[in-house]
Amino acid sequence: MKIIAIDSSGLVASVAIVQDEEVIAEYNVQYKKTHSQTLLPMLDELKRMVDLDLQTVDAIAIASGPGSFTGLRIGSATAKGLGLALEIPIIEIPTLDGLACNLYGSDKVVCPIMDARRNQVYTGLYSYIEDGQSDEQEQRFHYTLVPILSQCAVPIEEIAEKCNEQQKEIIFLGDGVPVFAEQLKNLMKVPYSFAPAHLNKQRAGAVGALAEKYYREGKTVTAAEHQPEYLRISQAERERAEREAGKR
Repeated sequence: MKIIAIDSSGLVASVAIVQDEEVIAEYNVQYKKTHSQTLLPMLDELKRMVDLDLQTVDAIAIASGPGSFTGLRIGSATAKGLGLALEIPIIEIPTLDGLACNLYGSDKVVCPIMDARRNQVYTGLYSYIEDGQSDEQEQRFHYTLVPILSQCAVPIEEIAEKCNEQQKEIIFLGDGVPVFAEQLKNLMKVPYSFAPAHLNKQRAGAVGALAEKYYREGKTVTAAEHQPEYLRISQAERERAEREAGKR
């Protein structure tokens, strides 16, 4: 199984090639350029570096939202274009699930937070449980990601309250951490920590790893069917609605 994975839902532009439970190439950039400038050149570079024959790709995985409205549209358009051209399916990975996969096997409650503006975050709560399988020869255990709270858009105070209800240490990650770290210091009542720098942002490798599981379970859509999941309306749509309401 060979999957091209894309995540442009946040500040990081990330592309990866995942094959048979192995990330064979990954390219991440977070530097002063829009995703429209970076995604396709990054993918082209990966393709060249690993001699990828696009005709051997089984599916395109995409972080389907929530996240930056512009970033999601760029990633979605890229995934749809590839899917249509190659006639292969799209695997839609919820953005927060993909972020939580960065901390595979953690014994803490994982809480990804993305800055959604207006003192809100895109967030969710996740835990890992052993799925009863282990590879004794390799001394490797298998874990399953379990949502405690599915991804949503809520005020930072609300997710902090949900975290405090867990009565277990929380580990935060995502671009919302530097934005809300000071508020969390005052809101949190249970022990908490922040993920290290190499694990705290979106990574296409994590999206691709989760996509392999989705693919085996038949959780795919056609390229024509795929649409980003915004969770809430854009600022432009909200402002237009407010202007129209003011005219009545």
